[in-house]
Amino acid sequence: MFKEGEVVVFEDLKEGDYIVHKAHGIGQYMGVNTIKADGVTKDYIKLKYKDDDILYIPTDALDNIRKYIGPEKVGPKLNRLGSKEWDKTKTRVKNNLREVAEELITLYAKRQKMEGFAFSKDTPWQKEFEDSFQYIETDDQLRCISEVKKDMEQTKPMDRLLCGDVGYGKTEVAIRAAFKAVMDQKQVVYLVPTTVLAGQQYEEFKNRMQDYPIRIELLNRFRTKKEQEETIKRVELGETDILIGTHRVLSKDVKFKNLGLLIIDEEHRFGVKAKEKIKEMKNSIDVLTMTATPIPRTLHMSIVGMRDMSVIYEPPQNRKPVQTYVLEYDPEVIKEAITKEIERNGQVFYLFNNVEGIEKKATEISDLVDEAKVEYAHGKMTGNQLENIMQDFIEKKINVLVCTTILESGIDIPNANTIIVENADRLGLAQLYQIRGRVGRSDKQAYAYITYKRDKMLTEVAEKRLKAIKEFTEFGSGFKIAMRDLEIRGAGSLMGEIQHGHMEQIGYDMYCELLNQVVKEIKGEEIIEEIDVQIDLDVTSYIPEEYISNSNSKIEIYQKIALCKNEDDLQNITDEIIDRYGQMPYEVENLLDIARIKSLAKEKYILKISQKRENIIFYFDNSKFNFDIVDKLMKIYRNRIKFSPSKDPYITFKLENPKQILEECKDFLKKL
Repeated sequence: MFKEGEVVVFEDLKEGDYIVHKAHGIGQYMGVNTIKADGVTKDYIKLKYKDDDILYIPTDALDNIRKYIGPEKVGPKLNRLGSKEWDKTKTRVKNNLREVAEELITLYAKRQKMEGFAFSKDTPWQKEFEDSFQYIETDDQLRCISEVKKDMEQTKPMDRLLCGDVGYGKTEVAIRAAFKAVMDQKQVVYLVPTTVLAGQQYEEFKNRMQDYPIRIELLNRFRTKKEQEETIKRVELGETDILIGTHRVLSKDVKFKNLGLLIIDEEHRFGVKAKEKIKEMKNSIDVLTMTATPIPRTLHMSIVGMRDMSVIYEPPQNRKPVQTYVLEYDPEVIKEAITKEIERNGQVFYLFNNVEGIEKKATEISDLVDEAKVEYAHGKMTGNQLENIMQDFIEKKINVLVCTTILESGIDIPNANTIIVENADRLGLAQLYQIRGRVGRSDKQAYAYITYKRDKMLTEVAEKRLKAIKEFTEFGSGFKIAMRDLEIRGAGSLMGEIQHGHMEQIGYDMYCELLNQVVKEIKGEEIIEEIDVQIDLDVTSYIPEEYISNSNSKIEIYQKIALCKNEDDLQNITDEIIDRYGQMPYEVENLLDIARIKSLAKEKYILKISQKRENIIFYFDNSKFNFDIVDKLMKIYRNRIKFSPSKDPYITFKLENPKQILEECKDFLKKL
């Protein structure tokens, strides 16, 4: 599962893929080379740069490399080795980022200083209401609920982003926050992207709160003009506690008597006008934004501390991943899939995203499967028509619903556990992911058939999209989807229009790193430059072919070792390696020892450790070197060490037993 801070770098890396090296810039990955010299064997990552220049990276330095993530329509420009071009590009992007970040941080700082309403601590009713939840909350859900409530009890207005995979129980977090607000006589507005979803969330809120004197109303284009006017009047008089609806709730004529909380579902799906209105509201009231596919912008804003974020990683209990098939359209497969679902008394969503041909498609499905009770639904229907069809589907009077992407967000029918998508190559990845999340919302095994036209030549982008949806069947893939979607759609503008094009010059990871630095600089926080320790010891240290044969798995382990920061990390990766591949050969143990030496060297501000026959030379960072250490070492090692006070001071250490290089190195570093 992809957690914050974890680096998915070499996942499915293939020869020819672009990578970004911290110091050398953009190159191409050309595979792993095992090189033997003077009786010592090591693995190196081979990278190709401009003019076919080749760079070999030792596997203990893999923490300096990231897979290039950015728009794939045009490959990025390769950098030239040994030129200043990469540094200039980074400086240019960083200066540009500084302008944007300053603006955003000023905005964030302004919000921190704002006085909002501090909600009271939980009431006995709140506890009773929460205890009436019919499912067992996951630990993540409980943590997110408590983070939201803690924010609500502060005087500064809350602005929290809640990320959780499709069907992970974000709505329950929102319901509890809404209940808490109403307990303090504050009104709540819940903004959802589609009319159908608004209706469904309205029912959900009503069911959960039916035992309490809370008035919940719905406002969307399905309500008659008279119904809308009456609702708006009650909202203004303060008679309505919770208002649920589409962007209609943001209209000028909707005035609240005492609004305290705004809940937004999938903010990125609203138009510019709606977003402007949301921005205005954020200044004075608490805001909770929910998303199932964290688009990179919101995700990253959160990472760099410009926004508070809560994440639900764990699936609810007894939930099974959706079995996903990506295939050419075949009526026989479709017939079998529908029949199989109907035979277990289930229901089927059939996604056909073409309003003009949808009626014909529904008839076609009826003819194909005799026992199917088929209806169709699309966004151009009147409110009543749509509501009636959805009601019939919920009441199981219909068992196959042919519909357009109105299905995409949040609709919850636990009995529908098969979904068929026609012409899936025309849909975006995040969209496909959301759609697939409409099934598998109970403890039954769910199935998704993602189809495309027979004999159709798929574009490279569509092919990648379909491959990704198949790959990401496990739970918690929302984050991976967001990252992959970023690769496929192109980076767009992470921080507004001004950013367009900058990300593709340096790749997503470097972009994020520079943004992080800029934010720290603006906030006046110290930036600790990570020392890149070079280690060159005559020790065989690599992963033999017979131990791990798959080169991607090999790189993944190399990278995990290179990213170890301390002994705990090293212990965890040791356990993982033994667990996955069995007892380690000495070559792999040496790798782990070199990682230990590297981590000790970083603490002591050592830049490089190299071996010359029976001597080990430790090169120090001059600005951090403590000369007192020389006397101490002279007393311990006497004539075995020699100190050279040059620009970068170094100590030459004579080995006692050259066969024990790694042990003696570790011992020396511990005594520093």
